Parts: sequence; structure tokens; C-alpha cells
Amino acid sequence: MTRRTLLKTVRLTMVAATASFTALLPATAPATANPADPHVDGADLVSLSLESGALRLAFRGGSGAVDPETLRFTAQDGPVGAVPDDAAFAFLGKPGAPVWSLMDDGSRLPALDTTGVDRGQVADGSVTLELVSVDGPGTFAAYSLSSWGRPSLLLDSDGPRSARLPAGRRIGGLAWLFGAAGDYRLTLRASARTGTGPVSDETTYRVRVPGRAPAATSTPPAAAPDAAAPAAPRAAANEAPSAAVTANAAPAAAAGRKVISDGHVDMGPQLAGGKLRIRLKDDSTTPPTWRELSDVTLRVTDKARIDVPSGPGYAFLGQAGEKAYLLPQSQQAGIVWPGWNTQHESVVKGTRGNVTWRLTKVSGPGEFKLFLTGSFGTPEVVFDSDKSLPQQLAIAPNTHAHGNWAFTKAGTYRLTVDMAATTTGGTRVSDTRTLTLAVGNSTDTSGGTASDGSGSSSGPGAGSGNAKGGGNLAKTGTDIMSIAAGGGLLLTVGALTLVLTRRRNRSTTDPS
Repeated sequence: MTRRTLLKTVRLTMVAATASFTALLPATAPATANPADPHVDGADLVSLSLESGALRLAFRGGSGAVDPETLRFTAQDGPVGAVPDDAAFAFLGKPGAPVWSLMDDGSRLPALDTTGVDRGQVADGSVTLELVSVDGPGTFAAYSLSSWGRPSLLLDSDGPRSARLPAGRRIGGLAWLFGAAGDYRLTLRASARTGTGPVSDETTYRVRVPGRAPAATSTPPAAAPDAAAPAAPRAAANEAPSAAVTANAAPAAAAGRKVISDGHVDMGPQLAGGKLRIRLKDDSTTPPTWRELSDVTLRVTDKARIDVPSGPGYAFLGQAGEKAYLLPQSQQAGIVWPGWNTQHESVVKGTRGNVTWRLTKVSGPGEFKLFLTGSFGTPEVVFDSDKSLPQQLAIAPNTHAHGNWAFTKAGTYRLTVDMAATTTGGTRVSDTRTLTLAVGNSTDTSGGTASDGSGSSSGPGAGSGNAKGGGNLAKTGTDIMSIAAGGGLLLTVGALTLVLTRRRNRSTTDPS
């Protein structure tokens, strides 16, 4: 028996002997007779790691890495839209033909993760991913999108079947599209060469694509409007936080000012002593450091300077050819990579329902925009300081996401934000802070950060105000280095709302 067969047999035996895996649920969930149907929104659909000389290809959700062969995935119900009349998407088929997507319902697209493989461990700092076989009623394609909505084809059942990926990277916005409804078996193989020789792993993804009738449209459907961000569920008035919440309360933030111009950071809430606090998670340290927003300046260097692309879809950034600064959804060396998350354990265990993130005020020499890139390359604006403020996002628990942060001029920007949540005891808590960004190499970073202005609050009205802000102010076979995450938006009247929710109550049928 080979090492690979032995490892897979052990993993399958362990899964059979323990509770069945369901992404984003505790590992102690009751066992069932059917393979789990994991939530893929924001998960690492393809996760590669190299440990003890063995390469592993897995699915990584909220409960850790799992062999995809033990899972059964279910695609979005019905076609996501139709192939656009754009030569860049010709690999999907004839324009106007319906296509089905594994995930494109307003949630976060999954990712392809190679952070478990150190670049120094493998030849050329890369790993090869191959589409070994496709068994199903239609075609299959996997691709990602640039910040400007241009697809980078990774795998195609009717075209290139391998892609060379950079080790040590997490590539967001991974789209899996299918040409027909039905049941699919996709066999993937990952391979690399180490100092001791070649290593590889192979596994099969089973995907059910529901067969609802195609929509009568030749363009991708628009996101449905929503009247407001969903309200957090109400709890019993005398419900007390669990002991686990108290034990995992947020520690004090690190002291001292910090200018960050490279690497990964996330803005997110923490819960301690019944109060919410917005902080910045700095991954430039090991382990990561949580910092006060007032102690941090994000420096946007001239490496982030770009030309506004042509096309009416990007008119919100300015005239085509004008200069702007862009912090893209996918990580790029030498550019700070900001995101947002609701993953701190105090929030995951101590709150219920969504966290509402609002942009209430922007000061700076130009305009600030936060936008995503959809499955067919269409930009979807989340925040726009040129529009009326406040604007808001409703973020699901245990979420980690990134978007494109754009600034139209160099200079110092201060973004005033608040986040609000409902504790497990039913109390509404919120916090307001200001994030400072120094855009452009010539912008001074020593002037300090503006005072946060206000802090935490709790009670029935916390986080429910309506304060106004200053509104006017690839090729397959090569390294895939700059790819953006996507998602859909739900637009509200008077506020722009992105609902990042997991399909907790999705009903599925076992294809067997």
C-alpha cells in the first residue's frame, strides 16, 4: 500500500468513525448517513498543504481541512445567468447560453489556497493543479477575476487542464461554472517537486447542479433589491453569555503606533466586558496582533497607482485613463491588503445574527470607493463616498472577506465606521472608530491619526443612528498572482447593503 493510499484510507476511516463534516458547524455535530453538504461561501474550496513531505489537497471550511471525497457539494439552484457577449469569457461557450455556478448568490465566492505550501519547499515556488477528469452532463470551467473583471482561466474541460499556482498564496474569487444541470464528478490532482523528489495528491469533488429552468435573459441577472439590512435575531431578555464567551473575551490591543504599507490586515469587532470594540488585525507579526485603529495608519504606496479602465462599468472611479489608487481584492506584494472579518472568537460565540458595518463619514482630498467584482466581471459598488452616507453592509458571523479599496487622489483619508451586533443575551452593542490611510508616497504618515470621536455603546438603540457624513469629498500554465474575489450585492434605498449570509437552511437532495 502506498503512502498516499494509506493516508487517504486513514482519513476516510476517521471520518466514518466520527461525526460527519458540515462546514461552519462544530466538529461535534451528530453523525448522519449521508455525506455532508458543506457551505462553500468564503471557504477554501481547494486547499493545498505540504507537511512531513506529503502534499495534501483538501477542502477547508469552518471546521478545518477535510478530504473532498467525503463531501457532496450542491451548486446554486438554477442558472447564474448567461454567457456574456465578451471575448474574454468565450471559454464558457456561446453568448447567451445559460450557465450554472457553484456559488454566486450574493455570498462570498470561495478561494484557492496554497498558504500551506512554503515557497521555499517547492521548485520554482509553485504548485501545479490539474483537472484529471470530468464526469457529468455538461462542461466545467474554473477561473478567477482581476480587479477589473478580466477572467484568468485556471481549468477547462474543453481547454487547458492545468494551471501553475504560486505557493504561499490565497487566491480569492474562485468561480466554478457548469454548462448543464446534473451530477458531476471532478477529479483534481495537485503536484510539486521538493528537494526529495516529486509529491502529489489526487481527489474527487462530487457536485450536484440543480436543474431549474433557465431564465429568459441573455445577460447575468441583477441582484434583487432588499428593503434593509436584516435585523439581528432577538434573544430572551435574561439569557446570559456562555462560559466559553467569557473565557474567550478579547484581550487588550497592542500598544504603540504602527504604519503598515504591506501585508494582510483585517478590520473587525471584538467583544469584551459586554462592549464591542473595532480593532485591526495585523498579520505582519507572528502571531497576528490586534491593534487600536487610532494607533494605525495604512500607507498606500505608489505601487497601488493605476489607470482607470475604460467602460461605463467603471465610470464611478472617474474618466478612463485618469490616475487612481487601488488596494485590490487579492494580495499583491508591496501593497497593503485590507479586509474585514467577524471571526474573533468573542464575536462568533458571544453574538447572534449579522454584524452591521456602516461607513458614516469620509474626509480626504478625493473620493473613496469599496467595490467587488462579479462572476462576469461586473464591478459591484459597496461603499461610495460620492453618494449619501451612511452606507452599510450586513456581515454574517465568522466571515472573512476582501474588496477593492479605491482612492481617486493622493492624500490623507479618514474613514469613520461603526459596527453593531446583538449579543447572545439580546443586548445591542456597537462601536465607532476612524481608520486613517495615507495615500501616495509623498503623503506624510507622521501626523498621527484623528481621534476616534466616539466609542462603544450598548442598549436597545446602539448602532441605530442615522448620522450623515461628508459625501462629497493570464494565462493558464503561468503563475496566477493577482485575482479578485467576487460576490453579489443587495441594494437598499438610501443605503448600500451587502448581505454576506450563509445558506443555513438550504434544502438539498442526495443525488444517489
